[in-house]
Formats: sequence, structure tokens, C-alpha cells
Amino acid sequence: MPELSRFLGIVIGMFAREHPPPHFHAVYGEYQITVDIQNGVVHGDFPKRALQHVLEWLDLHQEELLENWNLIQAGKPPYKITPLE
Repeated sequence: MPELSRFLGIVIGMFAREHPPPHFHAVYGEYQITVDIQNGVVHGDFPKRALQHVLEWLDLHQEELLENWNLIQAGKPPYKITPLE
């Protein structure tokens, strides 16, 4: 999984040739979630505070995430996205 960003112990990434809708994966220790880029719908379990950080980061970088989704689906490498501070 290409890593797009890393902050507060959370790793954000995307896989190539994934099914729609556009989404990313977040890993925090033993927890994993999938997050829909367009509407923020979350699948999986994550600690509440870490989930709040991921959704805040999504809100700040939604456009960049969609650009990366399109790059990866076209077989091109994604670019890194600024972590949450």
C-alpha cells in the first residue's frame, strides 16, 4: 500500500486497482479502517480520537486525495500529502 501520509501514529494509504467509490485506508496499530473520500463514510474499527484526526485530515485534503485516487487507478505513483499537525 503506497503511503500517502503519516501522523500521530496513523498511516494513510491507497491500493492500486481498487473498487469504487474512491477511498483510502488508515492503519493505527492493530486497527484498520476504509474511508470514502467523497462522503467520509467509515468501514472498520478505530479508536474515537484517532478517527477524529483522520476525518479532520480528510476534510483538509479531500481534493488531493481524489487526485491521488485518480493517479493510482491510472497506474501512476501518488504524491505525499501533508500530515495533520
